[in-house]
Amino acid sequence: MSFYGLKCHFAIVSAVLAITLRTLELFGVLPSKEATSSTSHTMAVVAHPVVTDLTVCIFSPTVPPSTCELDPRIWHRVEKDLYLYTSQQRAWLYVALANEEELIAEDLLVMDIRVGEPNPSSDHSWESRPGGIWVLRSKFSDKIHQAVTEVDVLFGVDAVDPRPQWTLMRSSLQLNAQPKVPVARLSVLRGRAKPRPDAWAALRVREDGKFKIVQISDTHMVTGVGVCKDALDAHGNHLTQSEADPLTVKFIGKILDVEKPDLVILTGDQLHHNIPDSQTALFKVVAPIIERSIPFAAVFGNHDSEGIHALPRAAQMSILENLPFSLCESGPEQVDGIGNFYLQVLAPAPSQLPLSTLYFLDSHGQIPSLIHNPDYDPIKQSQIDWFVNASQAQRSAREKDNNDNRFYMSLAFQHIPLPEFGYRHLSIRNGHRREPTESPSFNSCFYDALAKRGISALGCGHDHVNDFCALLPQQTQQRGDNNSQPGPWLCYGGGSGFGGYCSFGGKRFHRRTRVWELDTNTGCLKTWKRVEYATDRVNELVLVESGAVIDSPGEEDEGRRCVVSWS
Repeated sequence: MSFYGLKCHFAIVSAVLAITLRTLELFGVLPSKEATSSTSHTMAVVAHPVVTDLTVCIFSPTVPPSTCELDPRIWHRVEKDLYLYTSQQRAWLYVALANEEELIAEDLLVMDIRVGEPNPSSDHSWESRPGGIWVLRSKFSDKIHQAVTEVDVLFGVDAVDPRPQWTLMRSSLQLNAQPKVPVARLSVLRGRAKPRPDAWAALRVREDGKFKIVQISDTHMVTGVGVCKDALDAHGNHLTQSEADPLTVKFIGKILDVEKPDLVILTGDQLHHNIPDSQTALFKVVAPIIERSIPFAAVFGNHDSEGIHALPRAAQMSILENLPFSLCESGPEQVDGIGNFYLQVLAPAPSQLPLSTLYFLDSHGQIPSLIHNPDYDPIKQSQIDWFVNASQAQRSAREKDNNDNRFYMSLAFQHIPLPEFGYRHLSIRNGHRREPTESPSFNSCFYDALAKRGISALGCGHDHVNDFCALLPQQTQQRGDNNSQPGPWLCYGGGSGFGGYCSFGGKRFHRRTRVWELDTNTGCLKTWKRVEYATDRVNELVLVESGAVIDSPGEEDEGRRCVVSWS
């Protein structure tokens, strides 16, 4: 539930209500069936709200809530503590809303908002509000497109708002917060948000049959600029502590400008753990992608929803789904996790012929365990069943087209690697294993499903300084059929974010991303890395030729114990 249909970004959400409902209400992204209530206010059902006023209320142990009594039928609280939970005081932005259909000529609407300035002019129409806010209100005149219809709060000097028609104010609210607390900034929408166009919804190979993907993993964005403790210069010398997130944004932008991909895939841990405002951090991750008009998809990592103030996966996916150029999906409700979906890559327009399928799975998070520390939830059987059914449906659809002789390749992406990534006799063809693989101790045999269904490669993140591509020795693959096809390739993306670790055993490494390129005309799949400071491709490797995974000899892995028969 949310207030996209209601266009009410200011829902009050109780801490005791389901947290999913809380988040969806904050961002105005989906049709709503009803309004929800908070601990102290009730949201009136309105079809088309507009902003008639706003204010800031500050509470402390010595200041009772009654000092800021507001009519709950009109005033609605943006559920973000402006002090980011760092003080005994609490400050909240309250927004007064009115139903557009019920406005009369004498009603005042907010036409403009400024922050941090003295009275902007001699025009006494400007009214002062707490926190350094000034509002300009005018009588209703049927010009809703000029009025303020939504107000949000983002945090930090490096905050961005990639939503169309939204304007993030440069000046921060005047709250006398501690210096290290990321500043609170208003973001304003004027008029009605236009429906998200779907012109980019169809992924297509280029005219030469190629399709390029940039995989970005483990950005570990925070609320505020963050801290990088293990950066290197171009010569491998240690750099002093620096701001993390601006470096990550710059690095992502540079890679996108060099590669100009057809799709960006975020493979988890977009956010660091225990951050106070997930929305602000998530916006910073996707802004460089949206600015360049590149479609993107994402899976979640174990850290994305960790922390008492973190938005849950469902809420974050709701935000992502409604951003420009997003191809993210929540996935079927009956399948475990959030974000199990697939995308098809089509032949050049106007053809509707699929040439590749990209599968995305939620690899869940950390669990208590007496076996491993840390240990993680495995891919669930419902996810495996969903994947098997979906891939079989894709295969059946392709077999109906007997006139098509083009090669077809499929890839899969998740955050936490499968146990197979850690096997002793894994045949590593390039890149490095620099740290032990962290994967679930229980093997649910998803690898065998991938192999059975002919997936060419699985791309993961999670272990920041591992960046290899490898094959499981063919003798250990137990598919339950006579298919001798090797694979899939198991490839790490490498850590991209300066806010996450990029060192192991006392040695630091440069940040990196992985690039995938499919050539559907020749049936070739290549991959390489883009590494900080490197001007050329790093570790370019051909994974598939003429539609078949390139094998490499290897010994049987005595450590693998996964026997399953696929029907």
